[in-house]
Amino acid sequence: MKIVILDALTFGDTPLEGFNALGEVSIYMTTSSDETALRVRDADVIVTNKVVVNDAVMEAAVNLKLICVAATGTNIIDHEAAERRGITVKNVAGYSTDAVVQHTFSMLFYLMGHSRYYDEYVKRGDWQREAAFTHIGPSFHELRGKTWGVIGLGEIGRSVATVAQAFGANVCYYSTSGKNDNGAFEKTTLSRLIENSDIISIHAPLNRSTENLISHSELLQMKDGAVLLNLGRGGIVDEDALSVIIDVKPIYVGLDVLVKEPMKTPHPLLNIKYPERLYVTPHIAWTSIEARERLIAATIENIRSF
Repeated sequence: MKIVILDALTFGDTPLEGFNALGEVSIYMTTSSDETALRVRDADVIVTNKVVVNDAVMEAAVNLKLICVAATGTNIIDHEAAERRGITVKNVAGYSTDAVVQHTFSMLFYLMGHSRYYDEYVKRGDWQREAAFTHIGPSFHELRGKTWGVIGLGEIGRSVATVAQAFGANVCYYSTSGKNDNGAFEKTTLSRLIENSDIISIHAPLNRSTENLISHSELLQMKDGAVLLNLGRGGIVDEDALSVIIDVKPIYVGLDVLVKEPMKTPHPLLNIKYPERLYVTPHIAWTSIEARERLIAATIENIRSF
């Protein structure tokens, strides 16, 4: 069996030797759209994280039997073409939940505690010149008693809500699909969630109902001093709107996902007046060592079971 891994760079330093027991493996660190068809023409199995596999690619891969998406979302696959050709598509779910939950709180506490300010304050030598043992700069709040609004109550959203409750926060949620009904947390409308929440975290997929879900009016509805975290998908938060509102309203925003990744320059969020209100990480919430190991192990098992 010939297995072609198209974008191994996305797995970092995670070992891939486990694939060798399943067949003849070809590994490419990255693959452009122009290279895909040629590289998979003899493949029985394709492993992809973000490389698109469309009808033309499948047509070129005459032996193709299985497409393994080494991720949860499968929007990079033309499912209709795969079904028509009798090609199986498998993904991996649940491998990164703990990592994303952990990063959610990491982003929150960085922003909520003004960690950038205090870290730079000490490293500049300012603390060494203080008359008192402490320096009270930007004030921060405790999480206990605050309202945390979760947008998207899937597995990750539920886990975030549970941890938030453990910190003493009052949790409410908005179901982007309208199908979620969880009695453990208060269900509310998007407008009420935004108006009432001190912390808002997004853990939803990008689709027609969530694209630009948080735009000008929603950002303006937020409480002064509130924190918005997007660990769902880029495009749920309107980046152009955010670049304007974050300079006229004192809100704090953490983004692990953007519309275009990697981030392109020029970008409106790189020119804001108050960069301390914004914390951007390069889509790393899912990338703990353990999560990547689980992802590769589950992908190998998907091939083995097939």
